[in-house]
Amino acid sequence: MTKPDILKELDHHYFWDVEVDKLDVDQSRRLIIERVFSLGTVREIKLLVNFYGEREVIDLLKNLNYMDPKTLNFASRLFEVPAKEFKCYRRTQLNPQHWNS
Repeated sequence: MTKPDILKELDHHYFWDVEVDKLDVDQSRRLIIERVFSLGTVREIKLLVNFYGEREVIDLLKNLNYMDPKTLNFASRLFEVPAKEFKCYRRTQLNPQHWNS
């Protein structure tokens, strides 16, 4: 799949705050991967993993400052990486909340 084609396969609603036509798939890989893992379908996630490569996707996800708990759990189980290896998990453990809203 070529670079511009990958963006055509993703729902443009995930990128409500940017012009999708101006996204560069290399320079904006963090934004693209983060949004698709948080909001996308399994098919779109598979497309990204095939396009960027599993190692690249895992490394990027492991270094995100924030991921919602469901996305963290999904990524952890999908790639068989313990949650404690994700930066967002370690940050949450350092800053416990008194309650969840």
